[in-house]
Amino acid sequence: MKTIRRHRLKILHLLLPMAIAVLIPDVASAQGRSAPFPPNAHAKSYGNGWECDRGYRKVDAACVAIAVPENAIPVAETYGKGWECKRGYRTANEACVAIRVPPHGYLDTSGDRWRCERGHRQAGEACVAVKVPENGYLVDAVFGSGWECERGYRQSGETCAPIDVPANAFLADTSYGNGWECNRGYRDDGGACVAIEVPANAFLSESSSIEGWKCERGYQESDSACVAMKIPAKGYLLRSGSEWQCERGYERQDETCAAIKVPKNGYLGSRGRDWQCGRGYASNGTACVAIHVPEGGHIDYSGNNWACDRSHRKLNDKCVQ
Repeated sequence: MKTIRRHRLKILHLLLPMAIAVLIPDVASAQGRSAPFPPNAHAKSYGNGWECDRGYRKVDAACVAIAVPENAIPVAETYGKGWECKRGYRTANEACVAIRVPPHGYLDTSGDRWRCERGHRQAGEACVAVKVPENGYLVDAVFGSGWECERGYRQSGETCAPIDVPANAFLADTSYGNGWECNRGYRDDGGACVAIEVPANAFLSESSSIEGWKCERGYQESDSACVAMKIPAKGYLLRSGSEWQCERGYERQDETCAAIKVPKNGYLGSRGRDWQCGRGYASNGTACVAIHVPEGGHIDYSGNNWACDRSHRKLNDKCVQ
C-alpha cells in the first residue's frame, strides 16, 4: 500500500512543473492584454476597454474633469456640455440661474420652466386670474379666453349672451353658426324656422337641396314640383331613382333606346353598349372587314390586327426577313 502511494506522489511531482509551464504563458498573455485604466476611469459595463467616471470626459488617453457650474450636476454624455442644471434652474450662458416662479405658478415636470395654476393664465412673466363671466366656466386651454359659455349661451365679447332660439327650433351643440337648428320639416329662413312645403310625390330630406325635400323614385324635380319620368321602351330606372339607361343591346338616342346594329362577323361587347369585331376582323366604323395577313405574319394578341413572326420585321404592309 505504501509503495502505491509513493508511486502516485512521484507522478504528481513530474506533472506539476508541466502544468505550471502551460498556465504561465496564458496568464502573462492576459496581463499583457489588460491595459491599466487612467485615473478617474472604470471598465465598461459591456464590451472591452474603459470609460471615464461621471464628471470626467475622455481627452486622448486621459479623463479630464468637467467644469460643472454651481447648481448643476454632471451627466454621462459623450457630447455636449457634460452637465445640466438642477430642477428649478435653467441654463444661461455657462451658468445655472434660478427660475423665478410667479405667484399662482408652478414648475412643470421638466423642472426648467413654469406654468400657471388652473384659473390663471400667463401674461408676460406673471400669472393673472381668468375672469369667468356669468354663465361661463373654466377650460383647460392654452389659447383663447380660458373659459367657455354654458349650453344655451355663446361668447359675446367678455360675456355669455343667451342664444335666442326661434319657434320650431332646438339648441345645437356647435360652437359656430347661430347656435340652433330647425326641427325636421322646417328650414332656416332669415333667422326663423318656416315650414317646408313638400310637393306631391316627394318626401322630406335633410341631405337634399335648400328646399328640404326630394322627389320619390321615378320622379324628377321641375319648377318646385315632382314630375313622373318618361322611361322609353327597353329602358329602366337606375339605383338613384332619378336617372335611366337602356338595356343591354340598346343605346340612348335622345329620349329613346335604339337597338345597336351589330355588323356581320361582330358581336355585342361585354357591357352591352357597343360592338366589336371577331378575331381576324377589324372595324372600319360600320362593318367588320377581314384582316389581310402578309406572308411571314400572324393575327396578334388582340385578334383585330396582325404582327410579324419573330423571324421577320414589319416594313409598311409586309413582313420581311
